[in-house]
Amino acid sequence: MNDESILFTPIRIGTIEVKNRFVRSATHDYMATQDGAVTDRQVSLYRELARRDIGLIVSGHAFVNPEGKASPFQIGAHRDEMTGGLARIADTVHEYGGFVFLQISHAGRQTKPKLTGCTPLAPSAVYEPTYDVMPRAMSGKDIINVIKDFIHAARRAKEAGFDGVQLHMAHGYLLSSFLSPHTNRRTDEWGGPLENRLRVSVDIIKGIKDLLGNGYPLIVKLNSTDLFEGGIYAEESVEAAKVLAAHGVDGIEASGGIAEGGRGTAWKGILAEEEEGYFAGNAARMKQAVSVPVFGLGGLRTFSVMERLVSDGRVDLVSMSRPFIREPKLVKKFFDGETGKSSCISCNGCFNVRGISCSELKRSGSDHRSE
Repeated sequence: MNDESILFTPIRIGTIEVKNRFVRSATHDYMATQDGAVTDRQVSLYRELARRDIGLIVSGHAFVNPEGKASPFQIGAHRDEMTGGLARIADTVHEYGGFVFLQISHAGRQTKPKLTGCTPLAPSAVYEPTYDVMPRAMSGKDIINVIKDFIHAARRAKEAGFDGVQLHMAHGYLLSSFLSPHTNRRTDEWGGPLENRLRVSVDIIKGIKDLLGNGYPLIVKLNSTDLFEGGIYAEESVEAAKVLAAHGVDGIEASGGIAEGGRGTAWKGILAEEEEGYFAGNAARMKQAVSVPVFGLGGLRTFSVMERLVSDGRVDLVSMSRPFIREPKLVKKFFDGETGKSSCISCNGCFNVRGISCSELKRSGSDHRSE
């Protein structure tokens, strides 16, 4: 057993203490109904994750308003009627003594009108080539309404029994696009200097804390780089992390990339060990600047690489998505002494509109997730 590894030591995230440093990073599963309701397939997915000793599970992104729906079969937190279904996920994770946060999100300009039923919203009317969308610049009223949408989505998460929420401020979605100079070209109080570009997110954080109390954990997934000319860059993202921490955020997961950046957010192909954690360097810079836990991610596969990132003080927790699609039992495998690496080859074949699953395991007929 590897109970002496730093990866199996507990850590506090706000008012909760998770038992190890492994995080299942938010992963859209394509398993909800078309209107965002939780399904039996999703409950089974979270059961499989919860019974495998992952310290913290973060849900797939839940849209806070149908105008912000990013993908088909995406989970929703936009109406009070969704709370009962969401509670099934929280209750399932709690049956195994785990912790689960609901990630709340608005797609912004990275969606299609046929999916949302309207012209996509954005800070500024900047064309999005990946989705072939010219978004509508948001009015002040639109912005205030979106802030309220996030606050009430967080309320529903708490009412459903989730242990906390994560604001999706990454990957080019709405809060990320407010932060990025490439997509936010406003000249009013919502644009320009970093303080103004952060205002929407800060107002959401304040609103959630005011409504739910400072004790309810709130973390963010923050773009540390857009990987795009004219976008957010690491130095400015560190300054953003300092502002967010000062306003009561309980943890920061450092990610990167936007759709039109080319490389995306989940890089394809097997990486050498020295290339794992491609956003962890930026996470380490944030960790030097803030006192809240910082999550590192980016193609992490090897146990010794993860252990070194934490033991060297570069990050506090390690986040993974695709490895847990292939191997929900990965943490248990590591704990039991199989300290090699995940067998995930980063082919990205798991992201399937019919529901996430490892395409390599399906191809070989060797899906043993229930073992």
